This record gives sequence, C-alpha cells and structure tokens, in this order.
Amino acid sequence: MTVSTTSASRAAQVLARPIAINGVTVPNRIAMAPMTRSFSPGGIPGEDVVSYYARRAAAGVGLIVTEGTYVGHESAGQSDRIPRFHGTEQLAGWARVAEAVHAAGGTIFPQLWHIGMVREQGQPPFPDAPAVGPSGLRLDGTEGTGKAMTQADLDAVIGAFAEAAVAAERIGFDGVELHGAHGYLLDQFLWAGTNRRTDAYGGDPVARTRFAAEVVAAVRAAVSADFPVTFRYSQWKSDNYDARLAETPEELEAILTPLAAAGVDAFHASTRRYWLPEFEGSDLNLAGWTKKLTGKPVISVGSVGLDGDFSTAFRGEGSAVRGIDDLLDRLEADEFDLVAVGRAVLQDPEWAAKVLGGRFDELKPYDGGALKTLS
Repeated sequence: MTVSTTSASRAAQVLARPIAINGVTVPNRIAMAPMTRSFSPGGIPGEDVVSYYARRAAAGVGLIVTEGTYVGHESAGQSDRIPRFHGTEQLAGWARVAEAVHAAGGTIFPQLWHIGMVREQGQPPFPDAPAVGPSGLRLDGTEGTGKAMTQADLDAVIGAFAEAAVAAERIGFDGVELHGAHGYLLDQFLWAGTNRRTDAYGGDPVARTRFAAEVVAAVRAAVSADFPVTFRYSQWKSDNYDARLAETPEELEAILTPLAAAGVDAFHASTRRYWLPEFEGSDLNLAGWTKKLTGKPVISVGSVGLDGDFSTAFRGEGSAVRGIDDLLDRLEADEFDLVAVGRAVLQDPEWAAKVLGGRFDELKPYDGGALKTLS
C-alpha cells in the first residue's frame, strides 16, 4: 500500500498526541483492543502472556486493554485457559504483565468480565456453578440451564467487580475496563432481549441500566478518585449482529447518562466497522454519538487497518490491509479520542510503530492463523 509523505506525517501528528483519562495520561491515541486468547492455563497469565503484551507496548501502543479476565465469582466464566483476575497466582501473573508494559512505555487496563448466561453448565473453572443472568434467558431468548439473579446474586457480582478493581490498582495497573458489551452479563441487563425483569432492574432503558451503573459506582467507590474506570459496550451481541440496545440517540442517551453519572471516565464503543454511521441522519459512528451525548473521552474500534470485519477471523479467514485516512479524519474532527486496534496488532506486534513512523508499506494483511499463536 503506497502512502504519500503527507499522509504518513499526518498519521504521526494525529495519533501521537497524548490524552488524559482521569488521572492517567495515555502517551498516544492507539489502544490495543481486548481479544480473548486462551493461553493462560489455570487462569494464570505466564511469561508468554507477559511478552505478548509488552511487545506491543514497546512498539508504540499507548494503551493496552487486556483480554477479558474473569472476576471472582464462580459463575463468571467457562474456561480454565482464560485468565482470571482473582487468586494469588493469577494476580501475581498479572502484576508481571503490568510491570512489563510499564517498562516498555505503555499504560494498561485489565478488562474485567462476567459472561452471565453465556456460560454452559458443567464447564470449568468451577463446574458446579450455575449460569446467572437478569432473567435466566440465553441470548437467543430461550431459557437456559441457569437462573435469574436474586438480590444476593446481584450484590455478590457487584462485590466481585469492585474487588477486582481494587486488586488492579494494588498490583500496578493504570485503570480498569468493565466489559459491558457483546451479550455478556452487564450487557444482558442493558438489552431488552435478555432482561425481562419486572423489578427495579428491568423495564425501560434507565431501569435496565441500573445494575451496570451499580457495578460502576461500586468500582468507583473502591478505587482512588483519579484511577480511571472505563466501560465497554456495544449494540451487537455474539451471534446476533443486528441486535440493538438503542434505536435512537435519545434511547442511547438514556443508557449512557446513568453510567457516566455513576463514575465512568471513558467509554469504549464496540462496533464491527468503525466507518459505519450509527443512526440515520448523521455520519457519526457509535463512538461519535457516545462522545456527543456524554462529553466523556471515547475509544472507537472496529476493523481498524483491515478490509473486512473480525467475524471472518473465527472462520480462519484473512483480511487485506485497509487505509486509515478516514479514521484520521474522524480523530482530527474530535469525533472520538482513541482508536483500539484488534486483529491488525494481533497479526503484527509492530503495527503501531509502523503507522506512527509512516511505514505503511510494511503493514501486513491479517492471516487467520494468527489466532492460533501468542506471538
């Protein structure tokens, strides 16, 4: 891909600007998107995981958002190879990750995760734990083998998120991201498709946001005032790309406002293709609308640097390199503040250095085989 000297210089100028998220200054506008890798046996990130993240920080990624990591609630996950953010060995592994990223010049937030009704009964790391969710419904609307959460369940999960955030600050992370996207637990409360509750946690968009807002508030109260708390959300769900939390900007505002009031310092608006407008009558993408409605810093994401969305990667398909001039236009216009890069930086640890250095001709297409290794 041939890029003019002007375009290369412009990329460096636009992306190299630092930005503050609460009390932390991220050195540039490039983030690494969270991507589940399943390379942590026993839920413990080892030295290969340490090197995986540190390589990308050393190559210029300003903010690492880790793969989703399970909070300390037995129903939070369903794999013993996905990392956990509780337990002595697990947290010691994460402390080494944070230390290495800092030594390489980057900042790092763990993504704190509970999968809710996505969990299959009998799966590790805690086989006897039931799946839990707002109404005991799976993403397709059918009844699963789990249960609707009681107030005690809600309180336990809120506490688990808060404890994980405290641990993150204690072991040296720069902030935390709460995973409220893609049909997992927090999103199951936000979405009318899975939240059929008739108590204070269900009903209109504001009521459906209550549980997520209580998680945010508990995390905010448990950590230092200047410790960043970010929230990732999406319209789409796993296996349901047409699902929508909000059909209009007004509905989106009803969801985002309570989260911002509860203590979210920045939002991470997950889309499959960052260049697509979110609502009719405006070119703004989901991140752009999020910033317009909340005034908070926002991370945009969705097939950055590649032609084709991430769903093809799960079928082992590759993607060609795609230019980022339109992305730079949006950043220059302050539509959003940072951009998270997923498959492109998974394929090539040096992606950020190449883009910041104007070395666009050296960018690599995505090979579906990249998911099989931790390079």
